[in-house]
Amino acid sequence: MAKQAISVTLDAGNVTWLKGRAGAAGLRSVSELLDRIVTAARASGVGPARSVVGTIDIDAADPLLEQADAAVRAMFETSMRRPTAVRERPPACGGRRRHTRNRRG
Repeated sequence: MAKQAISVTLDAGNVTWLKGRAGAAGLRSVSELLDRIVTAARASGVGPARSVVGTIDIDAADPLLEQADAAVRAMFETSMRRPTAVRERPPACGGRRRHTRNRRG
């Protein structure tokens, strides 16, 4: 099968890990390792990509979605009226610093 070059941007730690795994597996390159990982994932039975066609029901009374803006706006406003629980985390460094003024003179 013909291979095709692509560009992949990864975190530096992930690149280091991939290089180590490729070396440990005796592979020629990170590209070969990535190719094997993708091939194994495809063969694992995850299945092909699904289409979203048929996953949304359109109201038969409004087939042209003329009332869609009002419906979404009403749902948003209802959502915003619900109480929201907010928890504040304490500072990671042990609290607030107290600043002292140094007087000159």
